[in-house]
Amino acid sequence: MSAPLLSVVVPAYNAAATIGDCIAALRRQTVDGPVELIVVDDGSTDDTAALARAAGATVLSAPHGHAAAARNVGLSAATGPLICFTDADCAPHPDWLSQISRPFADPDVIGCKGTYATRQRQLVARFVQLEYEDKYDRLRPQATIDFIDTYSCAYRRAVLLANGGFDERIQYVEDQELSFRLAAQGCRLVFQESAVVEHRHSATLRAYLRKKSNIGYWKMQIIRRYPGRAVRDSHTPQVMKVQMTLAALLLAALGAGLAAALAGPALGWAAAWLLATAGAVALVFLVTTLPFVAKAWGKDRAVAVAAPALLFGRAVALGWGTLRGLLFPQPGLSETPEERVQA
Repeated sequence: MSAPLLSVVVPAYNAAATIGDCIAALRRQTVDGPVELIVVDDGSTDDTAALARAAGATVLSAPHGHAAAARNVGLSAATGPLICFTDADCAPHPDWLSQISRPFADPDVIGCKGTYATRQRQLVARFVQLEYEDKYDRLRPQATIDFIDTYSCAYRRAVLLANGGFDERIQYVEDQELSFRLAAQGCRLVFQESAVVEHRHSATLRAYLRKKSNIGYWKMQIIRRYPGRAVRDSHTPQVMKVQMTLAALLLAALGAGLAAALAGPALGWAAAWLLATAGAVALVFLVTTLPFVAKAWGKDRAVAVAAPALLFGRAVALGWGTLRGLLFPQPGLSETPEERVQA
């Protein structure tokens, strides 16, 4: 029996610096059978399309929008029964396609999530990699998951089409919404740790915190649709929610304490109490970071030392994004694509 045709969809926007490596890595795949490579040029203003075409991919053009729309363009054009997704700044390992498609030998499997690796040496990028590995530790023992990122994943094409593909109203973490939607229908999604892509993580603190803030904002929009995911999903460590709460309390107590101190001696007792509270909360926050620090210590001691500060920054950025998401909701996102059509 011949292997099914695999389609790979790569959305790309101004990705001239990375798209060549991405397509070259995809063309080196060791999987048996034909592979269809589709790059969706999302309105790039650089040479992304020309470079992707020269590297051997089929290139489709779309007006610049967001990744959800670009992926849907690729999904509509793809012909394989399995649609594999990765990103333009990823370089899949040679066995990526064989590994990401392997779980579909089980006819009950609808979607599959792979993993990141990186060769970057910047401290923040190394921290990001260990952050992902911490989440992979959480996913590993789960027979079924509800959280798939499109940097390394595959789905049955028929199921994606039947469910309207990605929700194009969601501008960030639209892959999370799709996997939550399918999991809510009882679709079986699985984790395939051996399906690895090399990635260029955020290398600066500013880029990392901005990304986390955006995730917090858009995750809040998705949680409005799937409120149960605020309590738990298969990917997010519960300690992150604790740390977000502690970071907010710490900043509130510290700010109030400093304000009381500046108000003069009359509020000296209040300032002392508030600052002591801030110190106690900071200590509790530090304790919550110790399991991550212990894991990191055996892999990268510099990251382990920096981890408490970086985890605090993560908690603040996610918390700020979540607060913005609460205060400034996106209209109409409480409905899934299917519900919107039915209405």
